[in-house]
Amino acid sequence: MARKNLIGVSDDLIPPTQDQAPIVGSRPIAGLVPPLRNGSPVGGITKTLGNITSKMERAQNLEKQLAEGIAIVELDPATIDGSFVRDRIAIDAAELVKLSQQIKEHGQQVPILVRPHPDAKGRYQVAYGHRRLAVVRDLGVKVKAVVRDLSDDQLVVSQGQENNTRTNLSYIERALFASRLEERAFTRDIIMAALGVDKAALSKMLSVINLVPLNLIEAIGAASDVGRRRWMDLAENLQRAELDVLLTMLLSEDMRKRTSEERFQAVVNSLAKQPEKSPLVVPKDTALATWAPGDGTVSVTFKKSAKKGVIAIEAPEGPMFAEFITSQLESLYEAFRKSKPQ
Repeated sequence: MARKNLIGVSDDLIPPTQDQAPIVGSRPIAGLVPPLRNGSPVGGITKTLGNITSKMERAQNLEKQLAEGIAIVELDPATIDGSFVRDRIAIDAAELVKLSQQIKEHGQQVPILVRPHPDAKGRYQVAYGHRRLAVVRDLGVKVKAVVRDLSDDQLVVSQGQENNTRTNLSYIERALFASRLEERAFTRDIIMAALGVDKAALSKMLSVINLVPLNLIEAIGAASDVGRRRWMDLAENLQRAELDVLLTMLLSEDMRKRTSEERFQAVVNSLAKQPEKSPLVVPKDTALATWAPGDGTVSVTFKKSAKKGVIAIEAPEGPMFAEFITSQLESLYEAFRKSKPQ
């Protein structure tokens, strides 16, 4: 038997017949609303059972569409939580005002993507659409959403890919997103898929985050016009900077009024003014000598002055060699004593 209404068209759009009373205010997923009884005892029961079966099939079909992300529903924003991985440093207030005006005039044109909350029954979790959700919540209306069953991997890939194509996260926000995913033990393949980058680009992103402290990044802001090269230059030059001085400058009232790009440039200018570290000055009475075996497994540096001698052992086998020398100190010292002229 052919099934009608396979794309989930609401029964509200189909005129009621004499055999089927209209269902007012029914919800497609919440449950079944039994039709009104008619006067025919046998035929009425048969038709009632047919209506129930038909409605169950339509409900099941709609549930399947929701799971596949085909149907768009309206949800109460109060039942929706944000993603478990933050992808923005902050939501730009000016962008929210512009988006709010668009939704007021034309309605929400693009639905957000959510999944049933994995830890809270009856709630949802956003994959993407945080700005639309914030605006709709502020307007006090329901949000249009696609509900889809997503694993954690699928959620972060959807979140990242949507940001890549629509919201244009800045370079440092994408790098932070990658770092947060790595902290949550997502594989490099999933992170690369979410960000749409290759292994080399991902490694550079993570290296920037490792070199630039998070509180400095947040004090600067998203800096949308600042790309990879300038962030990497900042990360390299930051090694000779005093972080407390930079943070004090960035958190001043005057600096907070500037754009994030201007704050970034202020940090660059501050670093350029700082003097280079002075080279190591070796006292005249200090002599330096180095030794390494042919295989290069250790590197020994010997420095001495009038009253002190210092041996530094480096390279992969350095600590093991140092332990071995320590265990032989008694015999070495005895050999040293015998080597001295009488």
